[in-house]
Amino acid sequence: MNLPAQYSQFIKWIGDGTGASDALLHVHAGMAVLIAARLVTGRSLATWVPFSVVCAAEFANEVLDRLHNGSWLWPDTGLDVLNTLFWPFVLMVGLRVRRARVGRRV
Repeated sequence: MNLPAQYSQFIKWIGDGTGASDALLHVHAGMAVLIAARLVTGRSLATWVPFSVVCAAEFANEVLDRLHNGSWLWPDTGLDVLNTLFWPFVLMVGLRVRRARVGRRV
């Protein structure tokens, strides 16, 4: 069995085991990767580093999906990217704004 097929089977197993929708799994995966990247890199969530790791992980996920499916499924891919990146991006931007405001008060 090839890597894209194994990966797809693993993702299906997670979805079946949790009962969560694909969209919800993307939201949770994005946040889990963000926190893991924060812990591994030691960089603040207000920096681009943890968010960039989430972007890279989502890119890899979508490439593996494309290889498994044989073509891009653009509506599905777009929603997957949005669901995965939305809250990590909002969190990063919010923390950057907070950091800038605190810095001005000093």
